Amino acid sequence: MKGYEPRSSSSCAACKFLKRRCIPNCIFAPYFRSDECKKFAKVHKVFGASNVSKILVEVPEEQREDTVNSLAYEAEARLKDPVYGCIGAIAMLQRKMVELQHDLAIAKDRLAHAAATAAATTTATTTTTTAFSGDILNSHVSLPPFPEFSTCCDFNDNFSHNSSSQSWRTHETVDDFIQIPYIF
Repeated sequence: MKGYEPRSSSSCAACKFLKRRCIPNCIFAPYFRSDECKKFAKVHKVFGASNVSKILVEVPEEQREDTVNSLAYEAEARLKDPVYGCIGAIAMLQRKMVELQHDLAIAKDRLAHAAATAAATTTATTTTTTAFSGDILNSHVSLPPFPEFSTCCDFNDNFSHNSSSQSWRTHETVDDFIQIPYIF
């Protein structure tokens, strides 16, 4: 049990918060140290002490620390966003991942175009260096449409604000990274 502190007379954070005497075999003691009162307060507010103790009893002892960490993360996310909780954070991260994958595809396409242009300029002696750099800067990249991201629910919050000035047309040529709309 990582994080377990030998107790002399101090109560664990759960027993301090619940204002009760901490017994030697307290189920909360190994996972809510005496200095982690805020952590237990958040978990208690969202899940309740009774439910947390039932969960900890059902979970194998080697997985309890991960369970408590997960409960603490979920409680904090639920307190920050009472409607979506962890799901909102997950959806935001998935959308960011899709956006970064699209940016990576643009960068790879530009790199391939630059390499092809560089290969063409080494074989042709008439092309100058200034024309080469101008070609790369003024080149247009054509990519497949930006993938749609679907979630289990229809979110109409800050995760998907589509203004008419930033609407994404599916077969538009991307000239610069600035033209890619941010999803959130």
